[in-house]
Amino acid sequence: MLLPVMDEELSLRIQQSEINYLTSRISSIGEREGNPEGVVIKAFGKTIAYYIKTMPWTIFNCAKGLSDEDSSYLEDIAAFFAARDRSFQIDLNPVHCSANLFKKISALGFYQNGFHSVLYGLPRENRATEPSNIRIIEVDSEQHFEHYAEIHCLGSGMSLADKHHFVNNNIGLLNREGWKIFLAYLNDVPAGVGVMYINGGIASCTLAATAPPYRNQGLQTALLNHRMFEAQLAGCELVVAQARFGSSSQRNMERAGMQVAWTRSTFGR
Repeated sequence: MLLPVMDEELSLRIQQSEINYLTSRISSIGEREGNPEGVVIKAFGKTIAYYIKTMPWTIFNCAKGLSDEDSSYLEDIAAFFAARDRSFQIDLNPVHCSANLFKKISALGFYQNGFHSVLYGLPRENRATEPSNIRIIEVDSEQHFEHYAEIHCLGSGMSLADKHHFVNNNIGLLNREGWKIFLAYLNDVPAGVGVMYINGGIASCTLAATAPPYRNQGLQTALLNHRMFEAQLAGCELVVAQARFGSSSQRNMERAGMQVAWTRSTFGR
């Protein structure tokens, strides 16, 4: 099977796949009793605004899916975040975006502050042969989830004293519809994690992290290949992912057979 050539229909599907997984992920945080993190998700036309009160990072405070069609909502989106005293990021994909939209964004004081790669590929038809010292399991119990949370915490550059935040804000993904969490062992030591969300025939490779002492030993390549094969087993047509432009993550994805769909522009102010 050949990788489909990028066109408008495919680009919209890939864009929507990211919105679907982020909405599911952030919703899982907001579904905790009493919504202690202060999650708000609001639609402005087809554009979705995400806000988490206790998490100021732009990955959790952003607007996704913006296009010419929703340009009239720009001031409303800005007001949504201003009312919550929160800086936010606009993620802009080259799908239905014209010079007029860029002018409106600029008029509100936004400027382009970065790039991000969006990649796509085909599921693996055969299971990859993993190195003998790497073993991957699917996380389906709270016992294994503790390892996932620890690696996610350390891989994000945080102290283990903050592990409880990663437990509380990710436990909602455990056995949640569409989500699969994988844990990689290196020489029988829990060392890396990779997460996948399946919806509408597309598998989104979302979070991936490796505990610092075990980096550069093939764990993320193995986890990526594992997820791409799992996508095949789930009957998916495509695998998609996002990565910082030119990063080791992007290189791993390209080595696994994925290719760049487009480079996203990010805007802040």
